[in-house]
Amino acid sequence: MRGARSGSQTAHESGYRHHKPRPFAPIDFEPYEGGADPARVSEAAHLSARAFVQQGLANNDPEVTRRLIAVAEDEGIEVLAELWSEAPAHSLPGALWRLYAVRTATLNMPDVMAARFSAGAHRAEVERIVAGAAEPPSAEELKKMTSSILSGAFNGDFAHALERTAAYCRVLALGMTEHADAADAASSERGTNLTLRARSLDNTARDLETCARMWRQGSLD
Repeated sequence: MRGARSGSQTAHESGYRHHKPRPFAPIDFEPYEGGADPARVSEAAHLSARAFVQQGLANNDPEVTRRLIAVAEDEGIEVLAELWSEAPAHSLPGALWRLYAVRTATLNMPDVMAARFSAGAHRAEVERIVAGAAEPPSAEELKKMTSSILSGAFNGDFAHALERTAAYCRVLALGMTEHADAADAASSERGTNLTLRARSLDNTARDLETCARMWRQGSLD
C-alpha cells in the first residue's frame, strides 16, 4: 500500500499507473505519480482530510473546504484518495487512504474477502480476547462506517473507527495466512504471495492503531 513510505511498507510496486485502485488488498495499490508541486499536493491532502473528519474545526479558508467536498461529490472520492495516497502513514490523510483502500477491496471482492474473514475469525477472536483488541466489524458494518467517514457524515468516535478497521484487517490477515498454508501444497508461489499480503494488512492494522492513538492525543494531522 502506498502512503509516504513508512518502515512498515512492503515493496510491491511496478511502473503501471491506474486511475482507480485495483480491487486487491492495500499492498496492491500503486503510487499516484502526479506532476503537481509536492508541497501543494500535501497541503491539499491535509486540507481535504480535515474537511471530511474535522468539519467542526475552524478553517482559515472555508471556501477551500467547500470546494474539496464538492470535488468528492462531483468527481468521486477516488480523486481525493489519490492525494491521500501520497501522505505519511501516520497522518490524517494517510489514515483516510487506508480506510479507503480497505473499503474498496471489500466492495470489489466481497466473496473473497468474506472467505478470508471467515477463515480468520475464530483465531482472531481468541487473540482479541487475550490482547483486548477492538471488536472487528462485519464487512457490512465496515462499509457503512467507512462510507460515512469518506462522505464527511461521520459523527462518531473516529479513533474507535480506526481501531475497528485495524481489527478487521487483522482478521483478514489471519484468514489469508490460513489460505496461504493451504495454497502452499498446490502452489508455493501463491502461498508466498498470500503470506506477503497478510503481512501488509497486518502493517496496515498497526498504522491505523497508531493513527488512533495520535487522534486521541490530538496529534494526528
